[in-house]
Amino acid sequence: MVTNAIMEAKTHMKPQGDIGNMQAATGDLGNGAVHILTIPFPAAGHILPHIDFIHQLLLRGLKVTILVTPKNLHFLNPILSLYSSSNNIETLVLPFPSHPSIPPGVENMVGFPISFGPIFMEAMAELYNPLFQWFQTHPSPPVAIISDMLLSSWVNTLSSNLNIHHLTFMVTNANSTLPLVRKGMKKLSPSIERFAKNAVVPSLKSWGIIFNTFLELDGDKMEIIKEEFTELDRLGGPSSIPRDEVIAWLDSCKRVNSVVFIGFGSQISLTKLQMEAIASALEESRVRFIWGIKGDSQNMVPLGFEERLAGKGVVIKGWVPQQAILDHRAVGSYLTHCGWNSALEGLLGGALLLAWPMQVDHFDNTNLLVDKLGVAIRACQGLTTVPDPNKLARVLSKSVSADQPERARAMKLRQAALDAIQMDGSSYTALNSLVKTLSCIRK
Repeated sequence: MVTNAIMEAKTHMKPQGDIGNMQAATGDLGNGAVHILTIPFPAAGHILPHIDFIHQLLLRGLKVTILVTPKNLHFLNPILSLYSSSNNIETLVLPFPSHPSIPPGVENMVGFPISFGPIFMEAMAELYNPLFQWFQTHPSPPVAIISDMLLSSWVNTLSSNLNIHHLTFMVTNANSTLPLVRKGMKKLSPSIERFAKNAVVPSLKSWGIIFNTFLELDGDKMEIIKEEFTELDRLGGPSSIPRDEVIAWLDSCKRVNSVVFIGFGSQISLTKLQMEAIASALEESRVRFIWGIKGDSQNMVPLGFEERLAGKGVVIKGWVPQQAILDHRAVGSYLTHCGWNSALEGLLGGALLLAWPMQVDHFDNTNLLVDKLGVAIRACQGLTTVPDPNKLARVLSKSVSADQPERARAMKLRQAALDAIQMDGSSYTALNSLVKTLSCIRK
């Protein structure tokens, strides 16, 4: 089944808000609740939207067991705290399988390039046997599994052997997924072809597909996937600046839409030349800014940059409270790699997206948002490209100092997204439909 919800659910959906800003459901269905197992992929850009989705299932009365390995358990702290008095959420903690290409003690992709994705996929597949045994011995095992798209190939087999349903949670949107499975739409590189074969195609063979999108943005592509390819109808970490200090600084910025936020997700580390170009552009533009820097890039901030721009901007090294920043009234634009989670957060926060696509689905997302919908501006392109500091400075300055047609169109799309997750909206309705379908599944 393909369905929608800013998280659209093959049964598609997006959460209605930040976990920290929502209250847990007061009702607890206890032993009568339908039991679901969820398996996120061990990368921040996958785990965090997965947890938002779990939150929505819990709000609607399902019982959820979340499979994690020990060093990924901390990602669940916010949702476990939120539902600390509920019997409807449990964790299943299994040892992370060893793999010759993964250093001992490493259990997630934080700090690793995207090329390690297939290696982590191989390692996670080794959880098949312990999971099968867990199901066999559980007094009231789950009636369905919801797994990340990168785990579909082996979870399809597991669910089939257990005689239960498997739904795939897609962290990409339908627009970037369709060219991977529809022959002739787009010429694919060998690495992308392998990704499509090993992850996307198995996902479409699961009983249900959940897309992190909404109908008004992505509905046409979801309908094609539904008709042609289916048989059935966030958190913390070490940071150089505490969250409350970041928000306090934004509160001190009195002018609405006056701050540029710069961030490139959990997997991207910029080169020294790229860091210098961004720093130079910020100095020239004189815009107020927050620059989130992760990975190896933390050691590449140009000497004296922070001192010269003290008071004008904030440099955060390590974990960044991205959603809280993008939701703040002072933030007007967002220089982003255009990963889908980040793009959605920017759109919902009302920030004008300045797209710098770097890899995988970033290019398709940028084409959709810039070329097709006209709700974003292309600022640069390419993983190793060094932008012209003067041109980038003009883009940054204009993004917070002038009315632009892209911003007006983006605000209309934002309103459509907000309408979609309100009661009776397309995403809200699709999520309720998914839960109703799952609630009809009984052993």
